[in-house]
Amino acid sequence: MCGLAGLFDSRAGSPIDPAVLRRMTDSLAHRGPDGSGLHLGAGIGLGHRRLSIIDLAGGSQPMANETGRVIVVFNGEIYNFRELAAELSAAGHRFQSHSDTEVIVHGWEEWGPDCVRRFDGMFAIALWDEDRQTLFLARDHLGKKPLYWTVREDGLMAFASELKGLYDCPGVSQSLDPQAVEDFFAYGYVPDPRSIFAGIGKLPAAHSLLWRRGDAAPTLQRYWDVDLAAPSIGEAATRAADLRSRLLDATRARLVADVPLGAFLSGGLDSSAVVALMAQCLDQPVNSFSIGFADPAFDETPYARRVAERYRTDHLLRIADPDDVALVDRLAGIYDEPFGDSSAIPTYLLCRAARERVTVALSGDGGDEVFAGYRRQAMHLRTEAIRGGLPDALRRPLFGALAALYPKADWAPRWLRAKTTLQELACDSTEAYFRAVSALNDETRARLFSPAFKRRLGGYRAEDLLRAHMEQLRGEDPLRQIQYADLKTWLPGGILVKVDRASMANSLEVRSPLLDHRLVAFGLALPSADKVKNGRGKMILKQAMRGDLDIDLIDRRKQGFSVPLARWFRGPLRATIERLATSDRLADSGLFAMEEVQRMASRHLAGLSDFATPLWLLLMFDAFLGTRPQAVLR
Repeated sequence: MCGLAGLFDSRAGSPIDPAVLRRMTDSLAHRGPDGSGLHLGAGIGLGHRRLSIIDLAGGSQPMANETGRVIVVFNGEIYNFRELAAELSAAGHRFQSHSDTEVIVHGWEEWGPDCVRRFDGMFAIALWDEDRQTLFLARDHLGKKPLYWTVREDGLMAFASELKGLYDCPGVSQSLDPQAVEDFFAYGYVPDPRSIFAGIGKLPAAHSLLWRRGDAAPTLQRYWDVDLAAPSIGEAATRAADLRSRLLDATRARLVADVPLGAFLSGGLDSSAVVALMAQCLDQPVNSFSIGFADPAFDETPYARRVAERYRTDHLLRIADPDDVALVDRLAGIYDEPFGDSSAIPTYLLCRAARERVTVALSGDGGDEVFAGYRRQAMHLRTEAIRGGLPDALRRPLFGALAALYPKADWAPRWLRAKTTLQELACDSTEAYFRAVSALNDETRARLFSPAFKRRLGGYRAEDLLRAHMEQLRGEDPLRQIQYADLKTWLPGGILVKVDRASMANSLEVRSPLLDHRLVAFGLALPSADKVKNGRGKMILKQAMRGDLDIDLIDRRKQGFSVPLARWFRGPLRATIERLATSDRLADSGLFAMEEVQRMASRHLAGLSDFATPLWLLLMFDAFLGTRPQAVLR
């Protein structure tokens, strides 16, 4: 795993300042501590930081073809590089290394921009073709590897693996994007293709960018998507066996490395499945890693220990205690833009523990998205069944009135919290799912934002983004529709950002077998009944793994990977929340109604309300402003 940065003069061949490119590249040293390299040409500069995984001696970057006219920098892994190298060699290409990077160089020569359609892996690619005077950028099918880009008014394009890689490029905007701020407080992250800064974007997953020097603008192209036609995927009796075979193949493909590797083991179904299959592929014990909590409500380590014992893994367990909240101050520097998933803390600690022993770790990320493991997905199916049985003219006023009358009961057991369900039943499908995935609902954001900022939004609502994706599958099976929306928003913007930054901050590569793009397409094409039954998700994955894991572990309810924020805010982080309520940074930004911030803080600290989520988002936003004090609305 690596980091890349680059500069491209799209109008002329003006010299690239090597000092600027060096600073951009060195800001990503944590992504690649094993080496660095630059390529400088007329109007083009490519920089690279390397974390050595495959071909330790011969895989240095930038890497060029035999003539030196095609040069590439690359972050990620191409798992099928050996098969592609054999095919390209048969076509007459000469390889100088055993690195997967060189497959990209010769793949471009042979197939041009279509080369990315042949790659099985995770990647962000920047390639310069001197003869064609063309820059080519590409990002993998699901957005596992990040790539930010921007263009100055003078036509200079800058790009990098992380936002911090762009800070040293003069003239790059650091003014806040109002719509990205709205998105952050709605979703808890900034979804693609925006970044928190106006004028800086993220190359979307499964997209390439082609810019020939002299053209007015680059061309963006989507090269892959899950099959929206939902193809047939075989007989019901064989689908679970087919899934296990596919998952075993995906796991085996991700074991190619010339460095030590291991696996995360939370004790949940997804990571346990990966460890079980990984153990069956290796002739030595798996290195497995877990993070636990002293509070049993948040701790899954007894289940992880059982899997470790069954497969005789070399297991390392670390316990997160209240002192670990000191990491909160580091998160803003790790993530560059506001990031609101508090599980970033245990994820970082897990990556730090794994890096003590290995350089590559496999994870179970993706199981909930691909096989519908989230409670909100099963609830959406239930409410859709009711919604579809009543005309809008009756449903909206009926459930709207019931929701208004029903008391808000955050303190009550989950089965008594009917107000949210009633509100969702009064909405259309997109509105309802947006409420389900929102970190803060519309009403809370309306109270939290200042009148001036709401005017700046000009009517934009974060729901618009989700609606655009759900419209792609209008009339489709409702579960498949929301899974597709999650793949376009929550997965690349939330889950994968969390894991990429936490792992790269520790110079660790993480690979996700459940996010093999072919496995993802298979999962989304499955009938809903294969995934959700009687309100329980991931049914086919549970069936597929019954011979590999204990039944009670497979069938237990999902616990999640979270931290006790509400209690931390009233305990070790109490002083932090008290300071947040009077933050000059928040007040000076002009974004917030500070009296509402103070009300939330005082009621939470007094134990009168649970405002852990909005306070955490505010804390992360305040920390972000502390790292980029010039980041204000203009």
